[in-house]
Amino acid sequence: MLRLATTLFVVAGMWQVTQARTWEVRPVQNAHPLRDAIAAAGAGDTVHVHAGTYREGVIHLDRPIVLSGIDRPLIDGEGAGDVIIVSASHVTIEGIEVRGTQVSNMNDNAGIRADECQFLVVRNVRVIDCFFGIHLAGVTSSLIEGNEVFGRIDEEEDRKANGIHLWKCSRDTVRNNHVSGHRDGIYFEFVQDSRVDGNTSEDNARYGLHFMFSHHDHYTHNEFRDNGAGVAVMFSHDVEMTDNRFLRNRGASAYGLLLKEINDVTMERNEFRDNTSGLFMDGCNRWSPPITRSSATAGPCVCSRTP
Repeated sequence: MLRLATTLFVVAGMWQVTQARTWEVRPVQNAHPLRDAIAAAGAGDTVHVHAGTYREGVIHLDRPIVLSGIDRPLIDGEGAGDVIIVSASHVTIEGIEVRGTQVSNMNDNAGIRADECQFLVVRNVRVIDCFFGIHLAGVTSSLIEGNEVFGRIDEEEDRKANGIHLWKCSRDTVRNNHVSGHRDGIYFEFVQDSRVDGNTSEDNARYGLHFMFSHHDHYTHNEFRDNGAGVAVMFSHDVEMTDNRFLRNRGASAYGLLLKEINDVTMERNEFRDNTSGLFMDGCNRWSPPITRSSATAGPCVCSRTP
């Protein structure tokens, strides 16, 4: 069932009155009310998705709208590919549950996939049993906040991808999410001027957080626990790592924190506890403050520097 409500507002600095519409969507058997509402919505509209299950194939958000769940509706991709694809700027997705991508080693199928856009907000979303959870490529100034991204802990590693994955992104914030059961919990590659704050990343097959070729980034007040390895930061510079906890990361050849070929790092007030090895460094230069200010307790700390 689809119902339209309208709200009038004045655009700042303009005399004209603009009409923003709100679409109320409820599940209907053998119909596509969600896709119909999105197709009918204009820029700036809000689509309220009420409780229930929506099985409507891939959902495309190709204009600036708000997709807002009421009482946690489920959008089920039924294993057909991606579930939600975002290709427009100024999109907000909140309060829904997403599940059921196709597992593929050829395609980056994701619960929510966004490409080449700006000002995306994904907030208070639950992503379950998806190959990639939230996948951003070429996205700037996004906020990924307060989400639960749960893969299948018992799945074979070659059938897992990353929970929150950013590639060639900038000025993004990943904050207060809970990620588990993936290959890497949070993955940054070619990501600049971004933040990873207050997240919990646990029970991931490889790393809780993985940085590659990512510069001028900050991660702080996160907890990485019970992963194959806690965090790997590789081939990056100007990274700030403060007030994080690395707990019980005990893979066969793992570290609480692995640092390889990184320069110009600020690192302090981190806690390492009961990891296979606390800290391993290879080819790292220019620390501020000295690395010895981080604590490594209840487990060996292995440090190696290459000239």
